[in-house]
Amino acid sequence: MGGAPLPDLAVPGGLFARLRDGARASWDRYVRHPFVVGLGDGTLPEAAFRHYLVQDYLFLIHFARAYALAAYKADDLADMRAASRSMSAILDLEMGLHVKYCARWGVGEGEMAAAPEAQATLAYTRFVLERGMAGDLLDLHVALAPCVIGYAEIAANLLADPATRLDGNPYRDWIEMYADPAYREVAQSQVALLERLSARRGGNARFDSLLRAFEAASRLEAGFWDMGLSLAD
Repeated sequence: MGGAPLPDLAVPGGLFARLRDGARASWDRYVRHPFVVGLGDGTLPEAAFRHYLVQDYLFLIHFARAYALAAYKADDLADMRAASRSMSAILDLEMGLHVKYCARWGVGEGEMAAAPEAQATLAYTRFVLERGMAGDLLDLHVALAPCVIGYAEIAANLLADPATRLDGNPYRDWIEMYADPAYREVAQSQVALLERLSARRGGNARFDSLLRAFEAASRLEAGFWDMGLSLAD
């Protein structure tokens, strides 16, 4: 395809940019994973994508719990309200859209709700919740960042990649959903939140610890793609 690249979401010299640079090997393995390549050129086995969709449904449940934890960890009303809006968006909008999307792939909500969590799903979701419970709001959002921001970067990379094929690609809707301005605004807001929390909560002094968490979360995201390809629980 090879279109004009979308702007980088990172603030130059900001916390997210530094975290991404510091975890570059793990980050690149995540955002340029063979699963992602298969989405771009349409060669990803459909069984692998369906397995991913089921686990992503289960992941969203814990994602909502993470934002409930963010509201608890917040120390002002603005952050509490932001966390509440994010949780509501997942429970009241995103999960419904996910269910409708999965129905087009022949996957029903009952099947997804009854499915056991794959090891990769357990690993990443529990890691995020643990970082939030053991640390503060900045720790929690650093652990969430690879998911929220990474999907926007993945979609932008795919649209700019000459190997990406949209015409006739069964995954076109997925790519366009995460390249859509509405989702990029969500990702950009996450970047801005990281910068605000870093300034308020001593992010520079804690950078090494935050980088370890970000790098681990990026590896766990790559593991989620591995899970999709392997079809293993």
